[in-house]
Amino acid sequence: MLAQIDWSHPWYESVRPAFARLALTGDDFIAAFNRNAAALGLRNDGGLLLRFVPQAALPDGTAYEEFIGATGSVPTRANLHDFFNGLVWQSFPLVKRQLNALQAAQIAQAGVGKSRGPARDAATIFDENAALLVVRAGSSGRALVDELRAHDWLAALFNKRAMFGPDAQVWLFGHALMEKLVAPRKAITAHTRVVFVDDAYFALAPDAQRAWLDAHVAAQLAGEGLSTAGFTPLPVLGVPGWWPGQDQDFYLDTTVFRAKRKH
Repeated sequence: MLAQIDWSHPWYESVRPAFARLALTGDDFIAAFNRNAAALGLRNDGGLLLRFVPQAALPDGTAYEEFIGATGSVPTRANLHDFFNGLVWQSFPLVKRQLNALQAAQIAQAGVGKSRGPARDAATIFDENAALLVVRAGSSGRALVDELRAHDWLAALFNKRAMFGPDAQVWLFGHALMEKLVAPRKAITAHTRVVFVDDAYFALAPDAQRAWLDAHVAAQLAGEGLSTAGFTPLPVLGVPGWWPGQDQDFYLDTTVFRAKRKH
């Protein structure tokens, strides 16, 4: 199963170190997840030690998010979806903990129900399909973000492609997004959260950047909450340098790089 993953793809950079620490020799990853979780001291929002357990441990009628919040146990299936979920827990533990706290609080308030409600819906979208767009604060960075939000793809991703690396980064977070990208398609799109940073961030090593983002975004979620209005779409293979053949025609493909809807 895990042999399907091409770890050379740049979109796996956010979780590649966590995968390397597992030192797996096969597809049985739950025990390795628990070794890493213990070594990292991972906990849920209630302070309980985090453990990965078989899916059968989730009682009938209990919501997945509620169970994690109450027990610290993460029900985990032997599939790519849950494999990436575990890697994200080991890569961005503070954000995952805060998302779980938001989801569990919403369930406690409103029950499971057929509809998640806007706050829980936003947390689920973040958990499953988010990417973090990190941009150096300043006029150029704000222009890039404005163009992305306006779906001016050519201006943002082609004309400003030199910004990606020195002044802008994309870190994948959503585990369903990572699973989809095992078989990359041009149409795969992330729900992107923008994080403006100062010059000091770009002087950090990648592991320190990841840790800073984890703490910063978790604190934002704790203080501000979350809504779907904060996301902007980004076709992942359009990130400069992430796919071959990114000429002007690549970004003029309106089946993927669509114009913004007029309300």
